[in-house]
Amino acid sequence: MAIHEELQRFWEAYVAAYRAADASALGAMFTPDAELHSPYAPPARGRDEIAALHATWTQGHGEAGDKAMRVIQAGISGELAWSLASYSEGVETGNGTSLSVFEQQSDGRWLIRMCSLNSTD
Repeated sequence: MAIHEELQRFWEAYVAAYRAADASALGAMFTPDAELHSPYAPPARGRDEIAALHATWTQGHGEAGDKAMRVIQAGISGELAWSLASYSEGVETGNGTSLSVFEQQSDGRWLIRMCSLNSTD
């Protein structure tokens, strides 16, 4: 399977966990030392902070069901991959892009190492 399709499947699983407001599952999609940079909150560093941020983002969020992500471009080099993905989340959060770097784990899974969200609204 091409990396574009692998990462699209990753983002589809992320969206499913987001819609279910499963902050633990969302945090587990990041490496233990990951960073998430966003215009919606201060930087989150480490899996626990990233899970807590997602708990805040999804708690009582009536539009969580509107979340969507689509890989625009993706690439791979050894055990690192990247994706540029568009996201949309309804009126409150809006639209943007996510540039993410992934690390492949020993079991073949991809986890996010670095993520930068960029609002286009």
